[in-house]
Amino acid sequence: MSAPDQPVSEPGPDFAADVFERACPSREVVHTVTGRWGALALVALGEGPYRFGALHRRVDGVSERMLAQSLQALERSGFVHREVLVTIPPKVEYSLTPRGEQVAAHLLSLVELIESQMPEILTDQERYDRR
Repeated sequence: MSAPDQPVSEPGPDFAADVFERACPSREVVHTVTGRWGALALVALGEGPYRFGALHRRVDGVSERMLAQSLQALERSGFVHREVLVTIPPKVEYSLTPRGEQVAAHLLSLVELIESQMPEILTDQERYDRR
């Protein structure tokens, strides 16, 4: 990671992301997107823009601090747009960027697949736990 006052170097023409390589920056991005709160925030924002408090209520169980950190990481990687609304008091609204919409759609498909199979998954978990 470069120092804050240093310009960020652009990947060269031969750059190829490989998440299985330890030093590949794609690992951090995959972790941000698939982490517990990042994934849930992206799927929730797929429903439409949210102000912070409403998003915090939607993603039940996340602390304000963890949600804020997840949103910052998602914004840093270009998945989430943060807009400060000029009101009194000021309000902040979060929405998905086009990249975020693509990723959220894939995550939503995964969530729907898992939810549709929950009875079988719970049965498998119960069977496993009895062993």
